[in-house]
Amino acid sequence: MTNFFSSKFKLGILGGGQLGKMMLYETRKYDIQTHVLDPNPDAPCKIACDHFQQGNLMDYDTVYEFGKKVDILTFEIETVNVKALAKLESEGKKVFPSSKTLENIQNKGKQKLFYQKNKIPTAHFVKLANKAHLAEGITSNKIKLPFVWKSTQGGYDGKGVSIIKTGADVAKLPDVECIAEEMINFKNELAVIVVRNPRGEIKTYPVVEMEFHPEANQVEYVICPARIEDDVAKKAIAVAEKVSKAFEHVGVLAVEMFQTQDDEILVNEVAPRPHNSGHYSIEASYTNQFEQHIRAILDLPLGATESIVGGIMVNLVGAEGHTGDVLYKNIDKIMEMKGVTPHIYGKKQTRPFRKMGHVTIIHENIDEARKIAENVKNTIKVVSK
Repeated sequence: MTNFFSSKFKLGILGGGQLGKMMLYETRKYDIQTHVLDPNPDAPCKIACDHFQQGNLMDYDTVYEFGKKVDILTFEIETVNVKALAKLESEGKKVFPSSKTLENIQNKGKQKLFYQKNKIPTAHFVKLANKAHLAEGITSNKIKLPFVWKSTQGGYDGKGVSIIKTGADVAKLPDVECIAEEMINFKNELAVIVVRNPRGEIKTYPVVEMEFHPEANQVEYVICPARIEDDVAKKAIAVAEKVSKAFEHVGVLAVEMFQTQDDEILVNEVAPRPHNSGHYSIEASYTNQFEQHIRAILDLPLGATESIVGGIMVNLVGAEGHTGDVLYKNIDKIMEMKGVTPHIYGKKQTRPFRKMGHVTIIHENIDEARKIAENVKNTIKVVSK
């Protein structure tokens, strides 16, 4: 086995945001040397990695040269240059998840076609080259209103997603490649974090339930365990494992799903990295998702995925009407509450709905935890000075 610990081994991370920062808690725990590349000179990762490089993640040469300096390369954001990753792999560099996995996920149209090809249940959709094709599809009745519009590139945290009810809504859309997806009348939005190592060993975390902000289309609460029937949970885990095997990913894969009114499970989308829906695991699980990602990409034994206690995660996002230097109002009040842990990501500037941190609430009783979570949400405010 390679000596990863207190050695010359170098782990490269593309992206220096909060997910990378939380990954670095684990590499520091194990004394694994890290190199991080990010375009922001004040990226959250900067304070915690061994070597920080400012650079464009979509620039071929920057990513390629960075990758040559490290032993294993991973990423905490999908918007990275896939061709550079493929070139590094062709030269024998280990990249986890692989460029092939990322290529199938990066473009939402490609991702949906991948589900179709691999017989993975997903909402019915039409892939369209541009706005004119979309309008044509509506006129010819190939696309029925209302539907969910998604940009195939660059959408995240509710951006690049719109619910289209009328022709006037179409007029406001950008002229880009997109998918028009059938609206699902769902009971719950669920997610399963799956971890897989290079040998193909797979472990899954318990199913979580996600409650969304109605306007921002961002997750407000992640609840673990999900308040669903056992047979639905088993079905969700089986679907997540099928998705994992199809992508042959290495590391952590977050599988977001819909539970329909008749308890079918449909895959919405995936993220090939640690994910918002797994943040609760830092306080509530035997092995948190960030440590698990590191274990998987280094081909170390995978940790236990069970929860020690019920957990709820609340996103801390910038309040509306506030842009500028951040201030966490009433953070002391939530820190007085039992089982409440705030995580601050290190972004100095707030703006409306920007993810600035999260709070975990742990409790033996999930309903009690949900009440405390509501209290936390109503107490702490992310404002500008």
